[in-house]
Amino acid sequence: MLTTKKKAKIIKETGIHATDTGSAEVQIAVLSERIEELANHLKKHLKDKHSRRGLLQMVADRRTHLKYLENSDKKRHTAIVKKLGLKK
Repeated sequence: MLTTKKKAKIIKETGIHATDTGSAEVQIAVLSERIEELANHLKKHLKDKHSRRGLLQMVADRRTHLKYLENSDKKRHTAIVKKLGLKK
């Protein structure tokens, strides 16, 4: 589970300005962290189908945000993909 401190750190690192919590970059970064944590959980608990469904929803949501950012601003998209180490 993503703690408040960890989430605040992610927001501080990827936010455009000090009070930024809703930009596409921040949402992608937070989703990426949650996806990573849930993927590690599913490696231990192979039969947890409900969490697997949630993981797939988060991946689809992150993909939607990435697609939006790619269509609206290529530079920001490239920067966030490079920063988070995501593959296209």
